[in-house]
Amino acid sequence: MFIDSFKCAFVCIYVCECIGWKERYVALITGAASSIGECIARHFCKHGAKVIIADIQHQLAHSVCQDIGPAVAHPVYCDVSNESHVENAVNVAVSKFGTLDIMINNAAIADPNKPNIVDNNVADFERGLSVNLTGVFLGTKHAARVMIPNKKGSIISVGSVSSSVGGVASHAYTSAKHGIIGLTKNVAAELGPYGIRVNCLSPYFIATPLALNFFKLENGGQSGVYSNLKKVALQQEDVAEAAIYLGSDESKYMSGHNLALDGGFTTINPAFGLFSRSKLD
Repeated sequence: MFIDSFKCAFVCIYVCECIGWKERYVALITGAASSIGECIARHFCKHGAKVIIADIQHQLAHSVCQDIGPAVAHPVYCDVSNESHVENAVNVAVSKFGTLDIMINNAAIADPNKPNIVDNNVADFERGLSVNLTGVFLGTKHAARVMIPNKKGSIISVGSVSSSVGGVASHAYTSAKHGIIGLTKNVAAELGPYGIRVNCLSPYFIATPLALNFFKLENGGQSGVYSNLKKVALQQEDVAEAAIYLGSDESKYMSGHNLALDGGFTTINPAFGLFSRSKLD
């Protein structure tokens, strides 16, 4: 049924009469000038939404909006660690398109890859938290400011497998991503009575410039990244489609949830047990 609604949305992009997209939603997406955020923005517009592309890469954001179409995509300069920037981005969404239905906290940075905690410095740790966690808090706060009077809305924060398990990424990144799930659950508890849903979307490794640089993978090195689900590779488009689901009426009773898009990575132990890799290889 949900897949059929996507097909309908593609055909009825302007009338928006399909299941889940009965009106032209307005979405604000942080970090949407490139990579996963850009892919989400393009998918939302494809399915009939209007989007605010909030990003610190302002010229790139302008280019993406021009390519999508300025009638449905508008850029805003935004450093998500700066509250006045986030507040302004939300205000622009309302003034430009009349409302804010969906907030997607996607912007993130990687701190230096230093596995030894003794080598980590507090400035790098705090910078990672300021963007990857405080930025999510600020986006959620100012989206709620608009959504509470409207008594509806969907807030989606992009987490990671590092939101659920340790040992994958740096201390700051993992701490921030774990924090996103706690924040998601707490805000879902608060905003549920207003009809506002709050969820987290946590993808596995995707070969974005940020990930490739952090893990120092070049020349196809990402092909060696462990995957439990064989013969399929997670793509940015998969994250975008999951975000569409969480933003649409198809997920109308889902709130306080962490949607893991990881092929089972965070729920299994590949090294031990009945289905360990050593037994299957």
